Amino acid sequence: MIVLDSYAWIEHFAGTEKGKIARRYLTDGGITPSIVLAEIARKYFREGFGSKDVVKRLNFILAKSEIYEIDVDLAVAASEAYVQLSKKAEKEGLDSPSLTDGIVLATARATRSKLITGDRHFKNLDEAIYIGE
Repeated sequence: MIVLDSYAWIEHFAGTEKGKIARRYLTDGGITPSIVLAEIARKYFREGFGSKDVVKRLNFILAKSEIYEIDVDLAVAASEAYVQLSKKAEKEGLDSPSLTDGIVLATARATRSKLITGDRHFKNLDEAIYIGE
């Protein structure tokens, strides 16, 4: 299985070359952390999309992937992953990661899946298939 973060879904919807790579992984099904739905909705509303279009995209994600919810175990694992990503970001001179990044990484680890992303916070992690740059 593959975990898709917001980056992968947004590239998918944009129809970019990176999105085509993400799409190939979707043929076997995928996992989407529930918080990614909110991130995607926020992005499209900020860009002026109407509710109908946002809901259509979120429903597409629901149809194509399993939604992974946050529970106590994932909350703890996400916080630990966030701390790890923060240290990595500091070493690499990146901005601080978001808590969402910790949740996405913890989801990949909990499901023993690879994470498809273009987010530089995940670059060079064993769990990541990096499609950025």
